[in-house]
Amino acid sequence: MQTKIISFRGDILPLKNVLYRLALRITLSHEDAEDVVQDTMMKLWNRREEWPTIDNIAAFATTVCRNLALDKVKSASTAMTAPLDDNYPRQGDGAGAKHPLAAGLSPYEQTAQRDRVDMVRRMVDSLPEKQRSCIQLRDFEGMSYKEIASILSISEEQVKVNIFRARQTIKKKFQEVEDYGL
Repeated sequence: MQTKIISFRGDILPLKNVLYRLALRITLSHEDAEDVVQDTMMKLWNRREEWPTIDNIAAFATTVCRNLALDKVKSASTAMTAPLDDNYPRQGDGAGAKHPLAAGLSPYEQTAQRDRVDMVRRMVDSLPEKQRSCIQLRDFEGMSYKEIASILSISEEQVKVNIFRARQTIKKKFQEVEDYGL
């Protein structure tokens, strides 16, 4: 058996943005998400002797991050809303015209697009935790059903069901707003 060489800088540190977005999706707090990522990195570093025995270091890191984030949520009694990702410009930040989704749109269309994205962010944030995590890992991080199942300790079928239900909920809520302006 060939031993794997895993480096913190080359293999684990690049995962910090993925871990942050997952932690943010679970904790709904930027500060808590940053704390969770820092704790995750420290836990991974402290277990560096085990790295060669871990099949998928990214899945392992994501699992550690998820568990720490869930622990953080359980210990905290406050809930805040968090954005889907911080790369999409917010109203008044002056970056709207530079964003790819805003290219070629009038100011009115840019504002409408931002409002729709913000609305979808809130809808995703309102989903149950398992559905939020599945959507985050699949649609925003591009992970496979198998990887998500491993990280969340559920079957691939459960991952698919959670994603299906989450998408249906978001689609229904979005359609209600678009049809009736609710």
